[in-house]
Amino acid sequence: MFSYEAVKDNSRLFLAMTGLTRTEFENLLPDFQKAWDEYVQQAYMDRADRQRQYGGGQQESTLVSMEDKLLFILYYVKVYPLQEILAFEFGMAQSTANEWVHMLSGVLKRALDFGGHLPQRDPKKLPGVLRSESEWEYAIDGTERRRQRPVDEEKQELYYSGKKKRTPSKMLCLAALIRDRSIT
Repeated sequence: MFSYEAVKDNSRLFLAMTGLTRTEFENLLPDFQKAWDEYVQQAYMDRADRQRQYGGGQQESTLVSMEDKLLFILYYVKVYPLQEILAFEFGMAQSTANEWVHMLSGVLKRALDFGGHLPQRDPKKLPGVLRSESEWEYAIDGTERRRQRPVDEEKQELYYSGKKKRTPSKMLCLAALIRDRSIT
C-alpha cells in the first residue's frame, strides 16, 4: 500500500510517482494544507444543513495525513491509473478513490493557484507576459488539420497547399522555449 512514509526516502520512486522531488513536494504542502482547510470550511463548516460536525461519522483509515492526500492526487494526475488500480494501491474501495479524486483535484488546483503555479489563461495578458520574460525564446509552431472543402473556388485556393489532395487548415500556436544562457 502506498503512503508518504513508505515512499518518502526513495527519491527515484517518489519522483516517478509524483513528478516532484521531495523538496518540491514539501514546498507545495503548505499551500495544499491552506487549500484543504478552505475546502473543509466551505464544504462542511459553513453548511447549516449538516447533521454531524466535521470529522463525525465513519472514520477512514486511508489518506489520514495531508502528505498522503497530496501524494494520492499527485500520483493520480501524473500516472492517471484506472480508479480500480488506484484504490488497490492506496488500500481503499474504488468508490472511495473516486470521491478522493474529485475532492482533491479541486484542492490541488487551488493550492497551485495559492503558490502562483497555474498558467495564465487570459490571452489579453499575453503581450505583457511576453514583455516581462526576458530569458525565454519564443517560436511559432503549426500543424494541419482536415477541414471540409469549400464550394467557392476562391476559398478553395486559400486552403489548398498543393502537396496533398485533402483540404487542410493550418493551426498555429506560440511555443515558449527556455534558453540556457550558460551553454551559448
